[in-house]
Amino acid sequence: MSGAGRYSDAVTTGRVGEERDRAVFEYALLRVVPRLERGECVNAGVIVYCQERAFLAARSALDERRLLAVAPEADVEGVRRALAAVESLCRGGAEAGAAGRERPGQRFRWLTAPRSTIVQPGPIHGGLTEDPRVEVERLLDRLVR
Repeated sequence: MSGAGRYSDAVTTGRVGEERDRAVFEYALLRVVPRLERGECVNAGVIVYCQERAFLAARSALDERRLLAVAPEADVEGVRRALAAVESLCRGGAEAGAAGRERPGQRFRWLTAPRSTIVQPGPIHGGLTEDPRVEVERLLDRLVR
């Protein structure tokens, strides 16, 4: 099989070679924008969605010192509650309310829709992963911590 054919197969089936099983995933950063008029932000979390694996998760790691350096008047506890609400909605179930009963893809689209609140999603990016659970931690370490 030619190299071009193998690449095409990997893109359409999520398979790379014979030894790896990768799936397409999407992610967005969760950013804290304490003063919308200034446009400054602090990365505080990540949302990862993998349709093929019916996976949706969010993790956050708020750097309080960094946030307060940008906005000394920031409501740190309010931001923590908003981040916790995103994580809860990703887990789904009764504790997430009515939206928690929606399919993971619907919840991801809702969570990543543009909004002008203090906790905002960044643009959606994509990639391939063997394990979306590992991807959540990898992205959190790389982009937030």
